[in-house]
Amino acid sequence: MSHELIPADVRSRLKDLRLTARRAIGTQGVGLHHSRSRGAGLEFAQYRAYEPGDELRQIDWKLYARSDRFFVREAERESPLTVWIVLDATASMAQQDAARPGWSRFDAAKALVACVGELALRQGDRFGLIALHGHGLHLVAPGNGARQRDRLLLELHALRAAGEFPAADRIAPLWERIGAGDLVVVLSDWFDEGVAALAERLASARREVLAIQLLTVEERDFPFTGGHRFRDPESGEELLGDGAALRTEYLRRFDAAQRALDARLDASGIRHARYVLDQPLDLPLRRLFGARDAAEYA
Repeated sequence: MSHELIPADVRSRLKDLRLTARRAIGTQGVGLHHSRSRGAGLEFAQYRAYEPGDELRQIDWKLYARSDRFFVREAERESPLTVWIVLDATASMAQQDAARPGWSRFDAAKALVACVGELALRQGDRFGLIALHGHGLHLVAPGNGARQRDRLLLELHALRAAGEFPAADRIAPLWERIGAGDLVVVLSDWFDEGVAALAERLASARREVLAIQLLTVEERDFPFTGGHRFRDPESGEELLGDGAALRTEYLRRFDAAQRALDARLDASGIRHARYVLDQPLDLPLRRLFGARDAAEYA
C-alpha cells in the first residue's frame, strides 16, 4: 500500500536519507544524540586490536601500513529511536489549489507521514502517529516492522481533515505518551496558534521537535485576479475582494507571518522546513535530515 502514497521517484531518493535524533539546546543550535553502544555503527569512536571474527572491512589499512599491526575502527551506534509523527488533521489542511484539483495539503501531509514511517522502518526504529482534529486526537501507538508500517498506512487512508484544532484538554494523552529522547515530527499548515504552542511545549520539555509546514501554491503566490470570495474552512468567515487589488498587501503580510513563525521555531530550537504543493515531496525531508543536494530540489 505504501506505493500508493509514496511516488516511485520519491521512494528511490529516500534511500539517501537517515532519521537522526538531535537534542535541542535552547537557541544555541542542536547536537547529535548518540547511545554509547559500540559496534560497526555510524560515528567513529575508537580503535581496538583486531580479533578473529572481525570483518576485514573494519580494518584500518592505512594504520596497518604505518604500524604493521591490525586495528579495527570501532564506532558508536545510535540508539533505536521512537519517532512520533504528529499530523494536523483540521479542516484547513484539506485546502487544495485550483490548478491541481484532488490534491490537497492533507494528501501531501499523509504522503510525508508515509515517507517518515518508511525511513523509520528501514532503520529498525519505532514509529507512531498522533492525528489532531476537531474531535480531539487519534493515536497509533509506536511499533516497528512491516506490520506497523501497514497499520500506519491503513490509518492514513481512513483519515479525513475536519474541524478546528482541539482544545488543550482534548490532547492531554499526547503529553503522557511522548517520552524523553523521542523524535517528534509535526506536519501542519501552522496557521493555528495551538500547533505552535504544542510544538513549543514539547521543545521546552526537551523533546526533539521537527516542523514541516505545508502550503498551497495559491497561498505562496496569490495568483488571483478579478472578484473572489475567500473563505476560512475552519471558522467559515468570508472575505469578498478583488484579487489583484489585494495581492500586494496579502504577500506583504504573508511574508511577515512566515518570518515570525520561523523566528518562533528557531527560538525554541525547532528545526523546520517549508513545503509547497508544486515542489518535490521529499524536499522538506532532505532539508531536515541534512541532504547535501536539497538545493537541487528547491
